[in-house]
Amino acid sequence: MPYKLEGVRLLYIDDDSAFGRLVERTLSRKGVAVTVALGGEAGVAALATGRFDVVALDHFMPGKEGLEVLAEIRAVDDPPPVLYVTGADEGRIAVAALKAGAADYIVKDVGGAFFDLLVAAIGQALSQEAVRRAKEAAEREVREQRDRAEMLLREVNHRVANSLQLVSSLVSMQKSLVTDPGARSVLVETQSRITAIAQIHRRLYTSPDIRAVSMDAYLRGLIEELGAALQAQGEHHVLKVTADGVPMPTDKAVSLGVIVAELVTNAVKYAYPAGAGGEVRVLLAREGTGIARLVVEDDGAGWRGEEPPTGSGLGTRIIKSMAHALQSRLEFDPTHRGTRVMLRFAHDDAEPEPALQVG
Repeated sequence: MPYKLEGVRLLYIDDDSAFGRLVERTLSRKGVAVTVALGGEAGVAALATGRFDVVALDHFMPGKEGLEVLAEIRAVDDPPPVLYVTGADEGRIAVAALKAGAADYIVKDVGGAFFDLLVAAIGQALSQEAVRRAKEAAEREVREQRDRAEMLLREVNHRVANSLQLVSSLVSMQKSLVTDPGARSVLVETQSRITAIAQIHRRLYTSPDIRAVSMDAYLRGLIEELGAALQAQGEHHVLKVTADGVPMPTDKAVSLGVIVAELVTNAVKYAYPAGAGGEVRVLLAREGTGIARLVVEDDGAGWRGEEPPTGSGLGTRIIKSMAHALQSRLEFDPTHRGTRVMLRFAHDDAEPEPALQVG
């Protein structure tokens, strides 16, 4: 569908005043409002003081050539499309103009073909400009909608983290009223699981990217909270974290956080004699493209994963379930003097490699 030229504002820049008047008379019959600027400097000045829908720019002019003027026009804020006009049918000029940002190229002649071509070029340039502006408006709307969605998600994660913190506090209050050691142990484990999930939502609330979590910061925060909970219970274990900034999608980060919380809790409960402090280390490192390895180790009594669970076995079932969600499995290092559990998994949507073999 041809673009309607009625009311279109054209700035025609040319040092030939007679030809400029001819352009003005010819195009005004089609409803185009033509402003003629004699020379490049006058054209740039007119563009700075008036609003135009399209510019037609002659190449050969004294002082500033068309390409120089074109560069100045393209440098202004939100420039109109520029049609490059010249009396020489030279391909190098056309290529230079188009590379410099001209919307089209027209050869000036003394016959009537030039004006037909100019009219067609104006319509095409304005159609393309309308499409470009519509595309930019749509992209801007998408960005705004995405920003609003991310803001809402951050608020949701903030509220979820607060709610989980409240639940953790309620569990802690309930634990203080329980005298049965077994029941207290169950509540401690429950609280550590809630803490692991709450940490994810807290990290998402403050993270610049709500789609993923940087596992170094997440694990440090998780271990810090677990350590504080242990101290409150009178435990004297030392928890250490060494982690690379491995990015993980939210669901995988939750699975990994629960695994770490379970393994650390098990080490604290079973690795060392009652009342004796010990060290538990958490290590997370990149291992090849798209692959990371998690290690949780202690220097205690040692467990190889083959013996019957010391407690109810719920923690072991949870760990295996979370490892399965990561498309991985646990490996135990039989050469380590204590317990050394390893898990290798894919991140950044990389395909998982076979599980790490030990021994």
